[in-house]
Amino acid sequence: MLLTKSTTFIIGPVASLLGYIMNAIFLLQEKIGIANIGLCIILFTIVIYMILMPLTIQQQKFSRLSARMNPELQAIQKKYKGKNQDQAAMMKMNEETQAVYAKYGVNPMGSCLQLIIQMPILFALYRVIWNIPAYVNSVKNAFLPLAQKLMTMSGVEEFMAEMAKANSVTFKEMTENTLIDVMYKFKPDNWTALADKFPDIAKTVTDTQTHVDKMNYFLGLNIADAPMQIFMRAISTGAILLAIGAALIPILSALSQWLNTKLMTAMNPNSNANTNGQADTMANTMKTMNTVMPLMSAVFCLTLPVGMGIYWIAGAVVRGIQQFFINKKIDKLDLDEILKKNLEKANKKREKKGLPPQKISNTAKINTKNIEHEEISQEERDEKIKKSTDYYKNTTTAKPGSLASKAQMVKQFNERNGKK
Repeated sequence: MLLTKSTTFIIGPVASLLGYIMNAIFLLQEKIGIANIGLCIILFTIVIYMILMPLTIQQQKFSRLSARMNPELQAIQKKYKGKNQDQAAMMKMNEETQAVYAKYGVNPMGSCLQLIIQMPILFALYRVIWNIPAYVNSVKNAFLPLAQKLMTMSGVEEFMAEMAKANSVTFKEMTENTLIDVMYKFKPDNWTALADKFPDIAKTVTDTQTHVDKMNYFLGLNIADAPMQIFMRAISTGAILLAIGAALIPILSALSQWLNTKLMTAMNPNSNANTNGQADTMANTMKTMNTVMPLMSAVFCLTLPVGMGIYWIAGAVVRGIQQFFINKKIDKLDLDEILKKNLEKANKKREKKGLPPQKISNTAKINTKNIEHEEISQEERDEKIKKSTDYYKNTTTAKPGSLASKAQMVKQFNERNGKK
């Protein structure tokens, strides 16, 4: 685990871009005299979620429209149930499904595309927050004078290798960056051990620790340490308030995640309105995830650095606030107006292809009532075909399948339809 910049495909460049944003926020904090990494993470989280808000709005809009159109899609699936081997039926089912999507102006791949865009950003976010010295120059520069002195001294590599192993940091070769990687994970006793081991630079070690602590400590917690480690040290030394502070990180993370999922469920009541088996299964799955995810976040925030816990808590709070206002906006949307705009867009595309414009009645012809009517009509047609077949079978004495029987059927057909 290195605190140097990520070189992972896609994630690396995105992390570098996000790093520039976080570095700019920290520089602004320095100018106003509150250079604290914990506060920087909170401000950084707010900025990133504001940047992602257009995608969030599209996701919420898609979710709300999906809840409205799902009954129609399910009715189509029910209509063609058991006809998977009938190619013509499957083509018609696809046409009717696409008509519903066109009616609501929904791209079935839209939510997937939004997720594909967001995933690299989210992974890069974790990388930046996990590896702050690699992306925030002021933090790296706080370690740099000490790292440069250590590079000139003997016995440093062996000592730092031991410190790296104790703090679960990868240390393959000694460079200024890898020394900073290890020192960023230092605990108080590690700083003491470093000063004792190399007394010639003890003052530089003390000055570096003091400078880093001012940036790294947030509400009494070192953001580079895991809450579990802080909690255990606090219990062993009798620092009850510190232990409570460490325990609050995973607790607040789980609580904020749980409240966020509750808010999302409350704001989307129509998403669970369907009562078929598939919907029940999905609802049960979502219910399980809404219970498990907060617990998982508590476990992660207990073992990961405090900085990650701050990000998770801040992210859940920001998402909750966004969710509230976005849903207020979506609640005011006029579905008929959306259908009208979608029709205008569709007609512009048809015009470019030289096709005549459509009316809403044609574009939005797929609805539950129409589908039920079509099902009844099909049943009536099947019944008529059966009666007709029975009539021809019962009114001819010729051998079935023979030329005489076929001629007799033609004669009977002409007689029934008034032909000569």
